[in-house]
Amino acid sequence: MPLETFKATAHLQKGMVVKAKSRNFEITVDEPKYLGGTDTGMNPVELVLCALGACQAIVARVYAPKFKIRLEEFWVEVEGDLDTDGFMNKSDVRRGYSDIRYNIHMKSNASREQAEEFVQFIERTCPVGDTIINPVNLVLNKIILE
Repeated sequence: MPLETFKATAHLQKGMVVKAKSRNFEITVDEPKYLGGTDTGMNPVELVLCALGACQAIVARVYAPKFKIRLEEFWVEVEGDLDTDGFMNKSDVRRGYSDIRYNIHMKSNASREQAEEFVQFIERTCPVGDTIINPVNLVLNKIILE
């Protein structure tokens, strides 16, 4: 399959509210009140956790038939540890997640062995998990003054 480029924009609104758009979809991103926001949407690091869980769920749905697994239910609980002192420049700690943990819940016809093999496949195949676990070339193209 050829390389595909996905695009998104993030437009700062009043306060810390951001309208993020990709294709024909828009979400509101904000910070909780205790971090200075108005709590009108998930914050960016919560969206990372959601993206990981959603990606794993989509991979499960796409590939379950190839594993002869009939999914009745599938969901992912994701949590991560982030020291906010890094973002606030209060200490010299990593600004992003130091640890991310997840539980995969599955109700299906799969045996324990099949489920473990399937989950290992999901972990290898999930693009968001791959993006989190491996370095990515992050490049600022240019600064455009309007």
